[in-house]
Amino acid sequence: MDEGKATRPKWWSRPRRASVDEPYGGVSGDGGMPPPEAATPPPGPSAPAGAPGGPGGTAPRPLHAEDPYHTPPYGGPGPWAPAPPVQRPGPPPGGGTTPAQGTAAAGPHPPAQAATPGRTGQLPGAAPAQAAAPPEAQGFPQSPWLGYDPWAAPHAAPEEPRRSGRRRAVIGAVLLALLAGGLGGAAGAYVERQGGFGDVELAQAPAEKTGRAPGSVPGIAEAVLPGVVTINVRGGGSEGTGTGFVLDDKGHILTNNHVVEPAGNGGKVQVTFNGGETAEAEVVGRDGGYDLAVVRVEGVSGLDPLPLGNSESVRVGDPVIAIGAPFGLDGTVTTGIISAKERPITAGGEDGASDMSYVDALQTDASINPGNSGGPLVDHKGRVIGINSAIKAAAEGQQAPGDTQGGSIGLGFAIPVNQAKRVAEELINTGKAIHPVIGVTLDMAYAGNGARVVDKGSGSEPVTPDGPGDKAGIRAGDLITEVDGQRVNSGEELIVKIRSHRPGDVLGLRLERDGKEKSVRLKLGTASGR
Repeated sequence: MDEGKATRPKWWSRPRRASVDEPYGGVSGDGGMPPPEAATPPPGPSAPAGAPGGPGGTAPRPLHAEDPYHTPPYGGPGPWAPAPPVQRPGPPPGGGTTPAQGTAAAGPHPPAQAATPGRTGQLPGAAPAQAAAPPEAQGFPQSPWLGYDPWAAPHAAPEEPRRSGRRRAVIGAVLLALLAGGLGGAAGAYVERQGGFGDVELAQAPAEKTGRAPGSVPGIAEAVLPGVVTINVRGGGSEGTGTGFVLDDKGHILTNNHVVEPAGNGGKVQVTFNGGETAEAEVVGRDGGYDLAVVRVEGVSGLDPLPLGNSESVRVGDPVIAIGAPFGLDGTVTTGIISAKERPITAGGEDGASDMSYVDALQTDASINPGNSGGPLVDHKGRVIGINSAIKAAAEGQQAPGDTQGGSIGLGFAIPVNQAKRVAEELINTGKAIHPVIGVTLDMAYAGNGARVVDKGSGSEPVTPDGPGDKAGIRAGDLITEVDGQRVNSGEELIVKIRSHRPGDVLGLRLERDGKEKSVRLKLGTASGR
């Protein structure tokens, strides 16, 4: 009766609506299968052809509800986790070929649901269901998760190619550093040996156009040098070099007697000025007792006379400058101080009192050497205060620079300018110098303190009759111990003290006679020098 009529599904064949306590599709917690009453429909007539689930129709509809989140293996990945990597099919074992395009890829599929006795997926009396075709053959879109097997071992990731570019860069940098180091070392060695790659230019201060202060050593030297000359003498089989300075614009030049002495018998004197000009000179006068001489040049203009100072104003410690031609080196300037005053020295001349030079000298530590003789010793204002005449050599007893080639040891002696001025005037005016005398003969071999007058019968007149000493009451054998209050220690010192005065000066002498002291007054007489 019911044949040919559509049958309505019974309540027991309807999929049960899932409750909040059950998962979608009626899957419970008993292994994922629906209850028996829902899974096995009652027997009934088979579904007609073309009906869903019948022969020749479409694939039966799954008994579970569609997963809205496409959770694998039933759908796409959920929104709470990224999709795992898709496993692509590998080459078949045994060297087989890969499946052709359009065929199902070989690989693991989710296992088919095992048939349970008493449970089938179709109605009773229905024809056996045909094997389900692949999803793409059924018209379903191919899912990328069909080949996914979460239990399969993941394929090893392909090795990335080695980064040879970075290695090449490191090697290149190392080679470049080695090359730069080698080039730098070679350049440094070249600079050290050759002094550089080009001409060396050193920093230098510009030339100063300004002069020096007049009171400074350069200022004094600049002012004094034009008036200093070098004297070259030749004659009598000998020659020598000394220094002199200009006295006036008439050509008079003052120097030492021992400088021009070789030209005394027809010799030749040549003067060289600071600028290099030369001129012949003649000897005007000379005196061995004072070791002074005056020469004169003619036909020379533009002379620079030096100003004369006063030796009485000189004090020990005053700065001084010596200028001369030591060993022929003209224009040499040296500096020092006044080391002592009234230093009695003897120099030059020949044996005998009349030929010796007795000088009450200024002592200085300014360097004076052979060739400086006759040159000026000037003060801080450039004024002449002395004439350089003698030195004390270390190994020689002689003190005259012309008698030894020894160098300076800081003991130089100069004739005071006051005495030199008087003698120069006498030589220029008369050609001779006047010596002050006391008219007695001294025992130069006496070794005690003081100057002793020789005894009678010594071969010399002890006291010149009617001379200054005779008039003052000096007798033979008297011992002179003081001159004007200054102690006298020897005969040389007495002569020096006397010659430091002018003829006509009155001196006070202290004597010892027969163990008694006596004071006398004496007026100096005169004697011609040679």
